[in-house]
Amino acid sequence: MRILFACISILFLVSVHAQEMTAAKLYEIIEKEADTIQTNGNQYRFLFNDAMLICVFDENANRMRIISPIVEREKIGEEELLNALVANFHSALDVKYALSDEILWSVYTHPLKELTEGQVVDAIQQVYAAALTFGSSYSSTNLVFPGNTKKKEKPKTDKKLNKT
Repeated sequence: MRILFACISILFLVSVHAQEMTAAKLYEIIEKEADTIQTNGNQYRFLFNDAMLICVFDENANRMRIISPIVEREKIGEEELLNALVANFHSALDVKYALSDEILWSVYTHPLKELTEGQVVDAIQQVYAAALTFGSSYSSTNLVFPGNTKKKEKPKTDKKLNKT
């Protein structure tokens, strides 16, 4: 019985190890999905349904991101930004809205080695959908978690913080 368990364990470890995502495998998957693709060091810039997406990865840190720029921060109001934060909880699912360098992005992050091909394809679709639906449904898929999906009231300010 111990020998059988050891054999099964070894086969499992070998199969898991053999499925590790690499930069080369990531490129192959994106190339299948993308309209066009360009490489620049640890980045793959590509068009997906005419939207620009970027995959940034670091094999040493075992991390990757697929991101898409949506809009400059100065071009949106507080309500849209708050709706994006609410969507991060209810309708953005594996993708999140994030602000960096005064640009609002649709962002998917994941450990690189543990990614599967299906997850990469799904991530591309969700990043695209979240960018496309910003300002309307703020969603990355048709699935929405229950609850308040739109910010309806203005945030309350703490008068103690406003004292000079």
